[in-house]
Formats: sequence, structure tokens, C-alpha cells
Amino acid sequence: MPALALILFTPWFLILAALYWLYPRQPRNAARLRFDAIALLLAFAGCLASLYWSFGIADRSYGQLWPQILATSVGYGVFLAVLTAAFYLRRRMLATG
Repeated sequence: MPALALILFTPWFLILAALYWLYPRQPRNAARLRFDAIALLLAFAGCLASLYWSFGIADRSYGQLWPQILATSVGYGVFLAVLTAAFYLRRRMLATG
């Protein structure tokens, strides 16, 4: 069931990933492409891990839908946190290098 949250948010994750990948357009060297690919993989892996973790610890006394809501919220937060950190790290990397 945690995969349902991932399936439902996949279009939005793809939009955010594409915006992260495309902005800024220059410079596009091998180091940046590698950094971006690793950042996106970490964001996806973190999201997936947090989905399963939060689905497992959710208190089901609040209803059958609560685990899904919690998993979606936590997974989305982790995805955004990783991409935000990578965005600022990349910006610092591009400014110095």
C-alpha cells in the first residue's frame, strides 16, 4: 500500500525533477550531470524509504486512511528536502567552480 502514494505523486515528482534538472541551463559539464543524477536518485530513494517507514509506524486507530496520508506527507517532505539541499549545494558548487 505505501506504493500507492508513490504512484499518485509520480507525476508531480517528475515535474519537480525536470525543473531541478533543467534549471539553470548553464553550465552543463559532466560533474554537474553526475551531481544532478545522484541528487535525484537520493531524493527518490529517500522518498521511497520514508514511505515504507512512515506507513509502518502510522497509528491505525485514526482510521484506515491515516497510514496512507502520513506516508504521502512524509515521502513528499523528504523528496523536497533532498532536492532543496541539492539545489543549494549545486549552486555553491557552480559559484566556486
